[in-house]
Amino acid sequence: MRTRAKICGITRIQDIQSAVQAGADAIGFVFFEPSPRYVSALQAQPLAQAIPPYVNIVGLFVNASAEEIAQVLKQVPLDIIQFHGDETPEQCQQIAQFNQRRWYKAIQIKPDMENSEIIATIWQYQQAGASAMLLDAWHPELKGGTGHSFDWSQFPKLDIPLILAGGLNPDNVEDAIHTTQAYAVDVSGGIEAAKGIKDQQLIEKFMQGVQRGSAK
Repeated sequence: MRTRAKICGITRIQDIQSAVQAGADAIGFVFFEPSPRYVSALQAQPLAQAIPPYVNIVGLFVNASAEEIAQVLKQVPLDIIQFHGDETPEQCQQIAQFNQRRWYKAIQIKPDMENSEIIATIWQYQQAGASAMLLDAWHPELKGGTGHSFDWSQFPKLDIPLILAGGLNPDNVEDAIHTTQAYAVDVSGGIEAAKGIKDQQLIEKFMQGVQRGSAK
């Protein structure tokens, strides 16, 4: 099965165009103010209008309330909510039901985490209705966009779509896909010229790596 790819932390229309032309399946907006890739709903509205059909629009939120997400949805037609904070399975379920959106949860993989703990955590969110789970590298302060990867041998094989994130770039994505057999990959910093500013050539090289990894 072809590995899907999401380009996250988009702040410019030209980067959307580059991502779509290179074959990205999803575009991610970061609605978390401390992030250098943050966009407001007002900023994201014209960006979302530049995204064509069949490319999903994902909104990344960190510990946001159902009402805060609803305010974003009034201006930005998100297809999927990405919970990237400390949200419990019950909170994710309630917020998603309130906003009538599909969702998935990002979890950070600590160096000392046992595979059984990773699988148990994924199962809890899966039972609550997650459409997928995103596995990211752990950082004591940052919520995504760390530029670090975790030990890919910890990546489980389960019956829920699993998304690989953390430290991916054009040079390692092919090997990452081959090693993990992830349903999808999520990249942000690994294809940037600066925080929130994507590099067209790096996007193209990354997507070529995704295609090669999928073909193995």
